[in-house]
Order: sequence, then structure tokens, then C-alpha cells
Amino acid sequence: MKPFSAPLPVSQRWLKLVSGLLATGVLAFAPLHAASSSEKPSVSLQFDNKPVNRETLEPASFSKVAKQVSPSVVTVTVEAKARQQRVSRSDEFFGGNDEFFRRFFGLPGQGRIPMQREPAQRGLGSGVIVSSDGYIVTNNHVVEGADRVLVTLQGNRNVKATVIGRDPQTDIAVIKIEGKNYPAIKFADSNNVEVGDRVLAVGNPFGIGETVTTGIVSATGRRAGIGLAYENFIQTDAAINPGNSGGALVDIDGRLIGINTAILTRTGGFQGVGLAVPSAMVRHVVDSLVQNGKVIRSYIGAGVQDLTPDLADSFGLENNLGAVITDVQPNTPAAKAGLKSGDVVLRLDETPVANASGLSFAVSLLKPGTKIKLEILRGGKKQTLTATTAQRPDRYGVNNGGLRGSDDEGENFSSSDVGVLNGVAVTDIDPASRRQLNIPKRIQGALITEVDPDSASARAGLKAGDVILEINQQPVTSAEDAVRLSEEATEKKTLVRLWSNGGTIFAVVDETEEDTSSE
Repeated sequence: MKPFSAPLPVSQRWLKLVSGLLATGVLAFAPLHAASSSEKPSVSLQFDNKPVNRETLEPASFSKVAKQVSPSVVTVTVEAKARQQRVSRSDEFFGGNDEFFRRFFGLPGQGRIPMQREPAQRGLGSGVIVSSDGYIVTNNHVVEGADRVLVTLQGNRNVKATVIGRDPQTDIAVIKIEGKNYPAIKFADSNNVEVGDRVLAVGNPFGIGETVTTGIVSATGRRAGIGLAYENFIQTDAAINPGNSGGALVDIDGRLIGINTAILTRTGGFQGVGLAVPSAMVRHVVDSLVQNGKVIRSYIGAGVQDLTPDLADSFGLENNLGAVITDVQPNTPAAKAGLKSGDVVLRLDETPVANASGLSFAVSLLKPGTKIKLEILRGGKKQTLTATTAQRPDRYGVNNGGLRGSDDEGENFSSSDVGVLNGVAVTDIDPASRRQLNIPKRIQGALITEVDPDSASARAGLKAGDVILEINQQPVTSAEDAVRLSEEATEKKTLVRLWSNGGTIFAVVDETEEDTSSE
């Protein structure tokens, strides 16, 4: 570690989406195993969970599938009264740009239209009929802030819709129209979807009318860096454009595998990266919204992180499959089960854990009070722990942290430039720093005040405002501990546990490259 003069003020950093992103930040789940079914389903959905036949040659035409699916896909028109700030969550992500909002919902016209000239904002999205008695799934960002919602059925028949419930954490909403015998789509199990499967996207791009495009599944379990609680999309190269939001992504048998939600783009147009909320999560959200008015999720109260190759090597694993426990909240199911920071979860019940998001999503889909078995690796040895899930608090996991900087003078702990974590300056956490950086009282460690931008620590992601909790799985309670442990380290690869941006993570600082470059 290297001394610096004092903690330096750091300006607040804002997370920005890819330039021109035409869909709001959304999230989705691809669970490791199926959610426990309710005893009395609130919505009568149709299922066909058989995997798609991957041995069949691709047909010359998908007209049969299009005719089958099209009656179930509707246009959703929303109207919202003019508001001083914003009419939709989309404004938050688009920096208040009205043009983005209109293009996203498929409205014609160019240029900004001042709000005072437009007493009501209107937008177009898509939706999917999921039950014969009129329940329709769409995106939360399509109907959020809407004062009036209309659904256009096949044949251009307009019907007024009621918003039943919204779930911003998955960007899924449920609306309902009165009547019976509607053409409900059939659900497939999105857990059976594989990369390379042929899919079709059906929706209402740019408000021009129902459109069908085709492509393949490009990836599953995709995270787009939106920064919300859950991201585990099905990615496709089937063309998805403004107005497609809330439309159907179906397999070649015409079964729903996802709800089209977002595109990533640098130009404002489709560039081959479309994202859909998997049907397994849609089913869970629909049932919970209709039955409870909100989504009931389970949790165990443990922070988790993906295993990078470096982390896997540090924990003695041959591959990076699994999820490492970064933090255990007190008085939670995880704490009662005996989980500890540094445990690597390998299996949930009988299902292998692929990554952190898969573990979180699988747990979230379970009914609160469900007993689960977790196979973990601790200290190089496998063992099995039993936990009982609990209902996740409404605000659990919301990141209220983040570096805001400090104008207070503080004393950095100085040391010689030996050991590991060179280029990192630390100090003890004082009350002022704790307040300014929103560091919880339970967090004890060494506060990083500066990181040399050319150092291995910077490349590993360490930054000012982070708190070092452990070095090579040894606890750090003060700046002096951090310096001592860094000087005692004999290996140039250092496993560091950090409190960062309101959560706990592991990082591996690899300084072997510095040694090589200096020879």
C-alpha cells in the first residue's frame, strides 16, 4: 500500500445506459428450478412444458406459427396527463428526452414537442393475452403513469383495460379487459430454451400494426447492466423495435418463452440485441400480482457474487460454476442456516448453481417457508446446509449506498511500498465518513481513500469509498490491519472482500503482471 495525503473529494457517479437505449431498465429471471405452484392459481394459464423439437428441419415458412400467435398479441395504447417532471419511468433512463419516449412507444413525428402544447402524452406498446377471461401481460414501463389504457384486439376492436398490478423489478405488468373466450397464448417453460433455438417476435413496432420477425436465441441468463435488482434476460437477434415492448417472443411451436422488453443500441435502431423476460418469471409475476396485488418473493438474506476464473482459483475450484456468498445479513434465514461469507454455493437442492443471479432468482420464485438444501464449499470441503426461505422485505436489496465523496480532512494510514495492494491508500472509518458514504454500522474495515489508476488494484475494480473487509480471508477491522495483512502476504494474487456501492463483493488483485513488466 502507498500513502496519500488525505481523502480526496469524489463527485457522484451516475449510471448511464448504452447510448440510445430504447427500452427502460428491466429485469427478469431464468430460475434454476421451477417455482412451487400455488394451490389455487389466480389466473388460468395454458402450459406446454415439453422442450422444442430440435431435430426437425426448419420449415420454409412460419406462417402457421404467425397465424397461431397473432390473435393473442394486442396493441396497448396509453394516455397520461401532462406532468411537470415525467410521465413514465422511461424518462428517468432517457434523461428527460421526450423524443426517446415517443420513439419508444412507436409514435410518429420528429423533434421535441413542448409539454405545454401537448396536454396529454400518448404511447403505444404491445401486450399478450394470457388467459381466456381477459388477463393481458405487458411491460411495466408501458403502463406506468398511465391514466387511461386501451387494448386493440385483432380486427381493430378497442377495449378499455384496467391495470391489475405492476412489478417494476421485472418490468412486468398485468392488465385486464372484460369479456370471455379470448385467444390466450400457450406458455412454454423458458428453462428449456437453448442458445440457437429459432424464435419469433410478435408486436406492434412504431405503431404501424402487428409485425412478426424471426431470429434465434443468442444467449440466456443475459445481464444488460441496467442496475436494477434482477437481470437474467433471454437475448435474441429477432428484430425488436420501439412499440414491441410487451410483445411475445415465441418458439417454433408458437408457445410463449418471453415478453419482449428492451433493446441495446448505439444508433436508436435495432442492432441485433433484443432482450425478453423469460416466461417462467412471467408466470410467477402474473399469478402473484393477480392474487396479492404485488409480487411475493422469497429470500435467505445473503449477498452473492459470480465466480470469475480468478475467484474460482482463489477458492480452489476447477471451474467458475457456483455463487460465492459475500455477505450474510443478521437474523435472516442464511444466518440461521450457518452460511458464512466466503462459502461457495454449488447446488440448490438437486440443481447445480451456475451463477449468482440464477441462485437468487431460483430462491425468489419459491414460496416463503420452503426448506432448501444448499451444497457449499467451505475451506476446500463440501458440506450441506438447510435453510428455510422467508418473504423478502419490500425494500430488501435496494442499493442506497454509493460514493459521494468527502470534504473532511482525514489521516491516511501510511506504509512502505511493499507487499500487495500497492497504490492503495486507506484510513479508519470515522463517523463523518460513515454518514457521507452511507456505510452501515455493522461494516467494519479500512476505508479506501485513493487508488492509483495504473495499479493492479484499480484494474481489479477497487476504488475510493470502498471498505476493505478481508484480505485473503483474514478479517480487517482497521487501516492498520489492512496494511499489515498486505505486507504479510506472500502471493501476488490477493483475494479481497469489499463493501462497495451498498453491497459486499470479492475481488482478486493480481500483481504478477507488474513483476513481469519490470523485468
